[in-house]
Amino acid sequence: MFGSLSEKFVTIISSLKGRAIITEQDLDNTLREVRIALLEADVALVVVKDFISRIKEKIIGQGVLKTVKPDQMIIKLVHDQLINILGNSGVTINLKSKPPGVIIFCGLQGSGKTTSIAKIAKVLKIKNNKKILLASTDIYRPAAQEQLEILGNQIQIDFIKSSNLTSVKDIVTNAMTKAKKEYYDLLMIDTAGRQIVDLSMMDELKMISELCDPVEKILVADSLTGQDAANIAKKFNENIGITGIILTRIDGDGRGGAALSIKSITGAPIK
Repeated sequence: MFGSLSEKFVTIISSLKGRAIITEQDLDNTLREVRIALLEADVALVVVKDFISRIKEKIIGQGVLKTVKPDQMIIKLVHDQLINILGNSGVTINLKSKPPGVIIFCGLQGSGKTTSIAKIAKVLKIKNNKKILLASTDIYRPAAQEQLEILGNQIQIDFIKSSNLTSVKDIVTNAMTKAKKEYYDLLMIDTAGRQIVDLSMMDELKMISELCDPVEKILVADSLTGQDAANIAKKFNENIGITGIILTRIDGDGRGGAALSIKSITGAPIK
């Protein structure tokens, strides 16, 4: 996913190779190239500015320019800062809550929420032996609930039908009642997406979150959204407090900008 960005970093830093001392002008030129590389990778401008600022502060503060191999030290600091943003260990779905643990999935329309839910449900069923109930609160998109039901049937995981209900509140309440009554380990809720982040969308998400007190609130984002990913993540995080991130279509993105932007903006781990 970060192949293109990695190659650019290597090329940029290699121009410093072999120099005994690097001047501040050399450093400024190098960091300018790093900044351009990050922007070309669709990392949000606010994230890029913070990234460059932190790197320069550490380089100057630690006297890196006067070290024996300053190019290697700069590479390490850039690497360390990337790890600082993305995290140095994998973070999995929280399964330690009292059953039924509720996980809600949110994101814009077309980001891949519904298919991601089915994939994750299958993994948790097989690897963790969890009894899972699927529910959809998307009463807006045609056949949205049917899509999750079909996927549930394919992976042999229960889906609660709510086609006769027109209230999102009733759907959530109904699903919670069934999950508790029939001793499900997890209730995974698909929420409605929109073409843009709007007030009604956030009000609905807040209501769902307050009703079911989820152990996870996961933002599903398309990795190809580029710099828009930062604005999307910021809005969702401000309104409901994202606990995790899932990125879709990473096979179509070799830049990694969305991953860096979303993780940096929300602080939530990429799960």
